[in-house]
Amino acid sequence: MSTSSSAADRLPKPLLDALAEHGGVRQFPAQAILINAGDSTDSLYIVLSGRLRAYASDENGREVVLAELGPGEYLGELSLDGEKRSASVRTLEPSTCCVVQGAELRPFLADHPDFAMHLTEKLIRMVRRLTEQVKSLALQDVYGRIARMLMELSEPAGDERIVPIKLTQQDIAARVGSSREMVNRVMKELTAGGYVVTRDGRLVICRKLPAAW
Repeated sequence: MSTSSSAADRLPKPLLDALAEHGGVRQFPAQAILINAGDSTDSLYIVLSGRLRAYASDENGREVVLAELGPGEYLGELSLDGEKRSASVRTLEPSTCCVVQGAELRPFLADHPDFAMHLTEKLIRMVRRLTEQVKSLALQDVYGRIARMLMELSEPAGDERIVPIKLTQQDIAARVGSSREMVNRVMKELTAGGYVVTRDGRLVICRKLPAAW
């Protein structure tokens, strides 16, 4: 299942520039934790460069990926209701963010209805995306979830499809809500069947994936 945000989630440059005037620019190394689930902070993070991952985890460190965000996208808006953070966020690579405090964000929302509308539409898309994730977890087996994720993340390249980002089996497990061992089994079978190969560190779908395994 895809955790990528849509292009519509990126702020138009005039809005981004206006909002950035109310925040401060911060740089973060790879694997830096920006937000921990349960935090009481209310800052909004606008990604200027790099890539962030929002995720949930249990006491054993097992994770499920909720979303990944790149330049022009923002996160942290759910804290506007005054509740604690519901998910954790870390950088996947060195990243630069504009951090806007909640006290600055609330009057900005009132003064910029176009941003309020952008935020509303983004939240609607997020609910739809998470609804699809829940349906996938409940109604599809692990193979079905992996196949769907590969198709959603991949891009056509001639007769093949290429996943543009590098994914480890642990990354795939976190995206589809499974164990790495189960992902390993499925990927080995897809590779043995000639459906998927790894080329330059990226997954390539060589032919149409089976409807079921």
